Amino acid sequence: MTYPPKIQKLIEIFSRFPGVGPKTASRFVFYLLKGPEAKIGEFLNSLADLKKAVRICKFCLNPFEPKKEEVLCPICSDISRDKTLLCLVEKEADLVLLERTGKYQGLYFILGGLLSPLRKREAEKLVIDNLLQRIKNPAGFGVKAGFKEIIIAISYTTEGQATSLYLERALKPFNIKISRLGQGLPLGAEIEYADEETLSYALESRKEV
Repeated sequence: MTYPPKIQKLIEIFSRFPGVGPKTASRFVFYLLKGPEAKIGEFLNSLADLKKAVRICKFCLNPFEPKKEEVLCPICSDISRDKTLLCLVEKEADLVLLERTGKYQGLYFILGGLLSPLRKREAEKLVIDNLLQRIKNPAGFGVKAGFKEIIIAISYTTEGQATSLYLERALKPFNIKISRLGQGLPLGAEIEYADEETLSYALESRKEV
Protein backbone atom coordinates (compact mmCIF):
# COMPACT_ATOMS: atom_id res chain seq x y z
CA MET A 1 0.00 0.00 0.00
CA THR A 2 1.23 3.48 -0.84
CA TYR A 3 0.02 6.92 0.19
CA PRO A 4 -1.93 9.05 -2.26
CA PRO A 5 0.42 10.91 -4.67
CA LYS A 6 -0.09 14.34 -3.03
CA ILE A 7 0.80 12.98 0.40
CA GLN A 8 3.74 10.96 -0.92
CA LYS A 9 5.11 14.01 -2.71
CA LEU A 10 5.08 16.10 0.45
CA ILE A 11 6.71 13.27 2.43
CA GLU A 12 9.51 13.18 -0.15
CA ILE A 13 9.97 16.96 0.17
CA PHE A 14 10.19 16.87 3.99
CA SER A 15 12.59 13.90 3.75
CA ARG A 16 15.09 16.16 1.98
CA PHE A 17 15.43 18.25 5.15
CA PRO A 18 18.63 17.60 7.19
CA GLY A 19 18.08 14.94 9.83
CA VAL A 20 14.54 14.12 8.67
CA GLY A 21 13.79 10.56 7.54
CA PRO A 22 10.65 9.21 5.83
CA LYS A 23 8.94 8.33 9.14
CA THR A 24 9.41 11.78 10.62
CA ALA A 25 8.45 13.37 7.30
CA SER A 26 5.20 11.40 7.24
CA ARG A 27 4.39 12.61 10.76
CA PHE A 28 4.85 16.20 9.59
CA VAL A 29 2.50 15.65 6.65
CA PHE A 30 -0.27 14.00 8.66
CA TYR A 31 0.04 16.64 11.36
CA LEU A 32 -0.62 19.30 8.74
CA LEU A 33 -3.37 17.23 7.11
CA LYS A 34 -5.28 16.74 10.36
CA GLY A 35 -4.74 20.25 11.65
CA PRO A 36 -7.17 23.14 11.22
CA GLU A 37 -7.02 24.99 7.92
CA ALA A 38 -5.96 28.18 9.68
CA LYS A 39 -2.81 26.45 10.92
CA ILE A 40 -1.95 25.33 7.39
CA GLY A 41 -2.50 28.87 6.15
CA GLU A 42 -0.19 30.20 8.87
CA PHE A 43 2.45 27.64 7.85
CA LEU A 44 2.23 28.54 4.16
CA ASN A 45 2.36 32.28 4.86
CA SER A 46 5.44 31.83 7.05
CA LEU A 47 7.16 29.90 4.27
CA ALA A 48 6.35 32.64 1.76
CA ASP A 49 7.59 35.35 4.16
CA LEU A 50 10.81 33.43 4.73
CA LYS A 51 11.96 34.06 1.18
CA LYS A 52 10.57 37.58 0.96
CA ALA A 53 11.72 38.99 4.30
CA VAL A 54 14.99 37.15 4.98
CA ARG A 55 18.28 37.95 3.26
CA ILE A 56 21.67 36.24 3.46
CA CYS A 57 24.48 38.50 4.71
CA LYS A 58 26.95 39.34 1.95
CA PHE A 59 29.94 38.75 4.20
CA CYS A 60 29.23 36.12 6.85
CA LEU A 61 26.31 34.33 5.10
CA ASN A 62 24.10 34.58 8.19
CA PRO A 63 20.36 35.08 7.48
CA PHE A 64 18.81 38.34 8.70
CA GLU A 65 15.80 40.57 8.11
CA PRO A 66 16.88 43.86 6.51
CA LYS A 67 14.99 47.03 7.35
CA LYS A 68 15.73 48.58 3.97
CA GLU A 69 18.27 47.52 1.37
CA GLU A 70 21.03 46.39 3.70
CA VAL A 71 23.34 43.66 2.44
CA LEU A 72 25.12 43.13 5.78
CA CYS A 73 23.61 41.58 8.89
CA PRO A 74 23.53 43.53 12.21
CA ILE A 75 26.76 41.85 13.35
CA CYS A 76 28.79 42.67 10.23
CA SER A 77 27.44 46.22 10.05
CA ASP A 78 28.06 46.96 13.75
CA ILE A 79 30.93 49.48 13.90
CA SER A 80 31.71 48.46 17.49
CA ARG A 81 32.68 44.90 16.52
CA ASP A 82 36.35 43.92 16.52
CA LYS A 83 37.25 43.76 12.82
CA THR A 84 40.57 42.03 13.53
CA LEU A 85 38.86 38.79 14.63
CA LEU A 86 37.14 36.28 12.35
CA CYS A 87 35.39 33.22 13.77
CA LEU A 88 34.66 30.27 11.47
CA VAL A 89 31.56 28.22 12.35
CA GLU A 90 29.86 25.29 10.70
CA LYS A 91 26.27 26.52 10.81
CA GLU A 92 23.95 29.33 11.85
CA ALA A 93 23.02 27.68 15.16
CA ASP A 94 26.68 27.71 16.22
CA LEU A 95 26.93 31.45 15.54
CA VAL A 96 23.83 32.12 17.64
CA LEU A 97 25.19 30.08 20.55
CA LEU A 98 28.58 31.84 20.48
CA GLU A 99 26.84 35.23 20.40
CA ARG A 100 24.80 34.31 23.45
CA THR A 101 27.96 33.83 25.49
CA GLY A 102 28.76 37.54 25.14
CA LYS A 103 32.46 36.62 25.13
CA TYR A 104 33.14 37.22 21.44
CA GLN A 105 32.92 40.58 19.66
CA GLY A 106 34.51 39.87 16.27
CA LEU A 107 33.07 38.85 12.92
CA TYR A 108 31.94 35.43 11.69
CA PHE A 109 31.89 33.29 8.58
CA ILE A 110 29.47 30.38 8.20
CA LEU A 111 31.00 27.46 6.33
CA GLY A 112 27.63 25.85 5.72
CA GLY A 113 28.84 22.34 6.53
CA LEU A 114 31.88 20.24 7.26
CA LEU A 115 34.28 18.88 4.68
CA SER A 116 33.83 15.18 4.06
CA PRO A 117 35.09 12.53 1.64
CA LEU A 118 31.43 11.95 0.79
CA ARG A 119 31.02 15.48 -0.54
CA LYS A 120 32.06 16.47 -4.02
CA ARG A 121 35.44 18.16 -4.29
CA GLU A 122 33.81 21.06 -6.13
CA ALA A 123 31.64 21.76 -3.08
CA GLU A 124 34.67 21.74 -0.78
CA LYS A 125 36.57 24.06 -3.09
CA LEU A 126 33.65 26.48 -3.19
CA VAL A 127 33.49 26.69 0.62
CA ILE A 128 37.23 27.39 0.90
CA ASP A 129 37.24 29.86 -2.01
CA ASN A 130 34.36 31.83 -0.48
CA LEU A 131 36.27 32.07 2.79
CA LEU A 132 39.63 33.01 1.27
CA GLN A 133 38.06 35.73 -0.88
CA ARG A 134 36.63 37.37 2.24
CA ILE A 135 39.96 37.22 4.04
CA LYS A 136 41.86 38.65 1.07
CA ASN A 137 39.35 41.38 0.30
CA PRO A 138 36.76 41.96 3.05
CA ALA A 139 35.94 45.39 1.60
CA GLY A 140 34.74 43.66 -1.55
CA PHE A 141 32.03 42.09 0.59
CA GLY A 142 31.08 45.31 2.34
CA VAL A 143 33.27 45.01 5.45
CA LYS A 144 36.27 47.18 6.39
CA ALA A 145 38.44 44.73 8.27
CA GLY A 146 42.04 43.66 8.78
CA PHE A 147 42.07 40.21 10.31
CA LYS A 148 44.83 39.39 12.80
CA GLU A 149 43.32 36.21 14.23
CA ILE A 150 41.08 33.53 12.76
CA ILE A 151 39.28 31.32 15.26
CA ILE A 152 38.21 27.88 14.05
CA ALA A 153 35.09 27.22 16.13
CA ILE A 154 34.21 23.80 14.81
CA SER A 155 32.96 20.73 16.68
CA TYR A 156 35.48 18.16 17.88
CA THR A 157 33.96 15.36 15.79
CA THR A 158 35.85 13.28 13.22
CA GLU A 159 34.60 15.45 10.36
CA GLY A 160 35.17 18.56 12.44
CA GLN A 161 38.78 17.64 13.05
CA ALA A 162 39.33 16.89 9.35
CA THR A 163 37.75 20.23 8.41
CA SER A 164 39.92 22.12 10.90
CA LEU A 165 43.11 20.61 9.51
CA TYR A 166 41.99 21.42 5.97
CA LEU A 167 41.30 25.03 6.98
CA GLU A 168 44.62 25.37 8.80
CA ARG A 169 46.50 24.35 5.65
CA ALA A 170 44.44 26.71 3.46
CA LEU A 171 44.94 29.66 5.85
CA LYS A 172 48.64 29.17 6.55
CA PRO A 173 49.87 31.33 3.59
CA PHE A 174 48.13 34.39 5.08
CA ASN A 175 50.48 34.45 8.07
CA ILE A 176 47.55 35.26 10.34
CA LYS A 177 47.25 33.82 13.85
CA ILE A 178 44.99 30.76 13.73
CA SER A 179 43.41 29.41 16.92
CA ARG A 180 40.92 26.75 17.92
CA LEU A 181 38.44 26.61 20.78
CA GLY A 182 40.19 25.45 23.91
CA GLN A 183 39.37 23.04 26.70
CA GLY A 184 35.78 22.53 27.67
CA LEU A 185 34.44 20.96 24.49
CA PRO A 186 34.81 17.18 24.80
CA LEU A 187 36.13 15.08 21.91
CA GLY A 188 33.31 14.08 19.58
CA ALA A 189 30.99 16.83 20.83
CA GLU A 190 29.06 19.22 18.60
CA ILE A 191 29.02 22.93 19.40
CA GLU A 192 25.27 23.05 18.83
CA TYR A 193 24.68 20.97 21.98
CA ALA A 194 27.17 22.71 24.26
CA ASP A 195 25.94 25.01 27.01
CA GLU A 196 26.85 28.71 27.09
CA GLU A 197 29.20 28.34 30.06
CA THR A 198 31.21 25.62 28.29
CA LEU A 199 31.39 27.70 25.11
CA SER A 200 32.48 30.77 27.06
CA TYR A 201 35.33 28.84 28.62
CA ALA A 202 36.29 27.31 25.26
CA LEU A 203 36.47 30.79 23.72
CA GLU A 204 38.51 32.25 26.54
CA SER A 205 40.96 29.32 26.56
CA ARG A 206 41.37 29.08 22.78
CA LYS A 207 44.86 28.11 21.68
CA GLU A 208 46.96 28.93 18.65
CA VAL A 209 47.54 26.13 16.14
